[in-house]
Amino acid sequence: MVETPGKLSLWAIEVFIGAVEEGSVSAAAKRLSASVSSVSQQLTNLENALGAILLDRTTRPQQLTSAGALFLKRAQTILSEANQAKAELAVYNFSKMTRLRLGVIEDFDSDVTPALMVQLAGALKGCQFLLESASSYALADALESRSLDVIVAADLDITAKWMEVHTLMNEPFVAVAPKGYVDRSKPVFEQVEKLPFVRFSSRQMIGRQIEAHLARQRISLPNRFEFGSYHAILSMVAGGGGWTVTTPLGYMRAQRFHGALDVMPLPFKALSRSISLIARKGEMESIAGDVAGLMRPLIREMLVNPCVAQFPWMGSAFRVE
Repeated sequence: MVETPGKLSLWAIEVFIGAVEEGSVSAAAKRLSASVSSVSQQLTNLENALGAILLDRTTRPQQLTSAGALFLKRAQTILSEANQAKAELAVYNFSKMTRLRLGVIEDFDSDVTPALMVQLAGALKGCQFLLESASSYALADALESRSLDVIVAADLDITAKWMEVHTLMNEPFVAVAPKGYVDRSKPVFEQVEKLPFVRFSSRQMIGRQIEAHLARQRISLPNRFEFGSYHAILSMVAGGGGWTVTTPLGYMRAQRFHGALDVMPLPFKALSRSISLIARKGEMESIAGDVAGLMRPLIREMLVNPCVAQFPWMGSAFRVE
């Protein structure tokens, strides 16, 4: 069905907001899973309906006109109200939800996420699912830009007022050394500091958390090895090339190295992080909370209980909230 120029549509408004936030028609088309020509036509229809030019598409990146800047605030309110109405209707029948865009940190990718998708598919008949895995920062950006509806992310530096946060779990950071290297009857740190410290990349949130904690303890470790993946770090530790600080989820993701690793409490002040489900406040009604409610038992059964059974010393530090 061809839309009649001169009439406003929610789709055209969503396209306009996408073009503004992405900085170009092509980027907006990719984000919205639409063709460039379709996005361009929607923008033209919207401008015709309003009788004003909203975007200067001759510049790179494209710029808002004064009329576009004025309309943007109204457009965001209109889209937010439409999403609110959709969420309110979905509360009456959760199964009628037609699309859910979910972003999950890579820590959950191989365990909880597939089980969650099975449960959601059963609860949301006829719903289309989009699932993405990325870093917490990337997921937060996608949620803010409306590319995702719900995300599962680790501690963010800043929790914005627009975020609806449902804490899922808390996990301690742990030390990991080559199997048999540490004699637990002796001071652990004096032993592991003789090995190179294999650290997470400073571009990752977990890397910055660990480095900040070490700085607070006034611990300075030579920066010789800095990797961006759990598998690379734990592979090096398993091979006897160093020791590291990670989380139980990180350790559990690298199962093929478990036989060559020892996991122990941090040999200095404890550190932990929380993992939460986050949505845009006021737009999902009970849906975000419902998804969090589905996740908590899965996390307890698939992650927390097996890990605490193997490492009882973690106790309540590794728990579902």
